[in-house]
Amino acid sequence: MSTPTGLTPGTWVIDPVHSKLGFSARHLMVSKIRGHFKDFSGQLVINEDGTAQADAQIQVASVTTDNDQRDAHLRTADFFKAEEFPTATFSSTGFRVNGDDFEVTGDFTIRGVTKPVTLKVEFTGVNPGMGQGPVAGFEARTVINRRDFDINIDMPLPDGGGVVIGDKITLELDIEVGLKG
Repeated sequence: MSTPTGLTPGTWVIDPVHSKLGFSARHLMVSKIRGHFKDFSGQLVINEDGTAQADAQIQVASVTTDNDQRDAHLRTADFFKAEEFPTATFSSTGFRVNGDDFEVTGDFTIRGVTKPVTLKVEFTGVNPGMGQGPVAGFEARTVINRRDFDINIDMPLPDGGGVVIGDKITLELDIEVGLKG
């Protein structure tokens, strides 16, 4: 891979204060529930030859949708099984550059189930930072099917009105990384 302009070799670490790992899912087939994870970490390693590796860890019990009852339900065996599988992970397997943007393929693991995913990534640039070294930004998006990760809860609505929660989950990441040095 040829790295986007300004992204120098080294280890770039996620700044969780300036990053967000969000998701949305259909609710009652007419609107969307949105949430995010408060506790996550990760890094992007850019090698001298331009190849790269990205890894992330998400503490699923940190899920929030701004509704305590729903958040508690998301932590149960119906969804994340947070006690048994406290961490979701991503490990990249490939990068494909398209100008300053790219696609990152990788293995995503939730509830002990690993599936390949492809993130469409927009590189938003590099900034010299505020005295702690350079920072870079990325926005990424992908859609997964929750059933692929053994999240099979069915919550049908009465009278054939669909289901409470849809199968497709949109993951949206706004990531700021700082060059570790």
